[in-house]
Amino acid sequence: MKIRPLGDRVVIKRLEAEETTKSGIVLPGAAKEKPQQAEVIAVGPGGVVNDKEIKMEVKVGDKVLFSKYAGNEVKIDSEEYIILRQDDILGVLE
Repeated sequence: MKIRPLGDRVVIKRLEAEETTKSGIVLPGAAKEKPQQAEVIAVGPGGVVNDKEIKMEVKVGDKVLFSKYAGNEVKIDSEEYIILRQDDILGVLE
């Protein structure tokens, strides 16, 4: 199944969390924080939202940093995704 976001929405998939700290300590599953980095899976067309022209600045495949509590989590074909507005993306990682 494919998902096509509408308006200024973006579909992202979280990148895997680090399992060890920089000092080499292995973290159990419960202690790991969900990462705020993700890969863009799909991008809406943009358009006019609240009388403002929205130009989409991210593209499929970009690695992005997003707000901690942004968007809505959805599960499609046993994969977890987040659908959020482009405004909730803080930046593109290069």
